[in-house]
Amino acid sequence: MTAHPPQDGVATGPQPGGRPSANAGARPVPTVDVHAHLLIGEVEALVAGLPGLAEARELEARRNGPASLAVSGPMVRAVLPKATDVERRLAAMDAQGVDVQLVSPSPSHYHYWTDEDTAEKVCRLAAEATAAHCAQAPDRLRGLGLAPLQHPRQAVRALDHALEQGLLGVEISSHAPGRELSDPAYEPFWARAAETGAILFLHPFGCTLDERLDQWYLSNTVGQPTENAVALSHLIFSGVLDRHPELRLIAAHGGGYLPTHIGRSDHAWSARSDAGAGCAHPPSSYLKRLYFDSLVHDPHVLRALTEAAGADRVLLGSDFPFDMGAEDPVGALRAARLPDADFHAVRGGNAAALLRLT
Repeated sequence: MTAHPPQDGVATGPQPGGRPSANAGARPVPTVDVHAHLLIGEVEALVAGLPGLAEARELEARRNGPASLAVSGPMVRAVLPKATDVERRLAAMDAQGVDVQLVSPSPSHYHYWTDEDTAEKVCRLAAEATAAHCAQAPDRLRGLGLAPLQHPRQAVRALDHALEQGLLGVEISSHAPGRELSDPAYEPFWARAAETGAILFLHPFGCTLDERLDQWYLSNTVGQPTENAVALSHLIFSGVLDRHPELRLIAAHGGGYLPTHIGRSDHAWSARSDAGAGCAHPPSSYLKRLYFDSLVHDPHVLRALTEAAGADRVLLGSDFPFDMGAEDPVGALRAARLPDADFHAVRGGNAAALLRLT
């Protein structure tokens, strides 16, 4: 594992690549991107032609609108080599100055419309394909599988299978049809994840505001942060994080709108009996039990995120290789002008500890 030197004007002490270091002889901290995706053709081949796929695609089309779909199709085709070929992935990582990626299946592979048998096959294929992809560069790639949130009884089994493949955990969406993350049916899943120390990566796919967001790619720009905020609020206000304090959950997109607007949640928790009934502490306190990626596209928001959650709870994320990602995630982090220690913690120190790279 090669650690890339920090950007000019950031580091202040001995660094890798010939720079002096405040901790001479210490192993350099790798740069770690926790938000990177894999496209898996085997999963799409499995579901092709099944009852329910056409309806799911019609819903996605309504939610995104024709103009967005016309852009997204060519974009996905253009990034397909980076999203499937290990050598192209590694070359792109080198260009970005990224040492390690945590690779998760594209959220388009969730297929939460499938029946129990198909859902199990989807998750097994996704886990095995991700493990095989990462095994081609084991010093640079770590991976996550999927869990079928539409069938809560299967979620523990999918998590266990992913861990058996050598993956670090699973990726989940912000909800499943008819179920929020506060649903009691998920209790065994949260318990198993906490018990095993598995990583859960919360990454929404789609937004239930539907046609209200079907222009100008609002389905993503507004919808994804909204879904993050709703999902995290369900976990907090329902007491999931009280019952399972050892959960190791990373929220994509900086947790959406919630971390920077958490004061409203705190006020409701203290002012209203219905808002404060489910969790033991003010909602803002739970931010320090969660992890957040840095993909917020605004240096001021990134600074606010580190202030709200703590710099030790923020991890570098790029959404590689899609167009809503950051082509230069380290540069985006540098633009936030964090204190030197916080910069290096977010750049890789926090993730190296969480993913147990060292």
